[in-house]
Amino acid sequence: MTESIRLPSRSRTPTLAHSQTSPTVFSRVYAIVRKIPRGKVATYGQIARAIGSPGAARTVGWAMRACPDNVPWYRVVNARGEISLRPTTGYHEQRARLRAEGIRFNRAGKIDLAKYGWKKL
Repeated sequence: MTESIRLPSRSRTPTLAHSQTSPTVFSRVYAIVRKIPRGKVATYGQIARAIGSPGAARTVGWAMRACPDNVPWYRVVNARGEISLRPTTGYHEQRARLRAEGIRFNRAGKIDLAKYGWKKL
């Protein structure tokens, strides 16, 4: 009698285990992002390290993409101090919100993380 071997699926659909942990990880991300003070920004990588998952900057990005309205998503930028959204409505909205909080961009569109980066993370 031969046994059939079932190989793991290569689909990109989240597994049950992933879908069960994502809300917990996402809620930890949101809790940290809510603490970023007005006029400061944090990077995806900083937040990933703060939740104990260094190297999970993309996961933080996914969380930001799905965040509730009460999370100041616009205070999260990439490691170069740039807005990661493509120049669309979201990009312009994020830039406008940051400018309204006193954050300035240089001519290249970058934020000075030494000046505006949140250090208490």
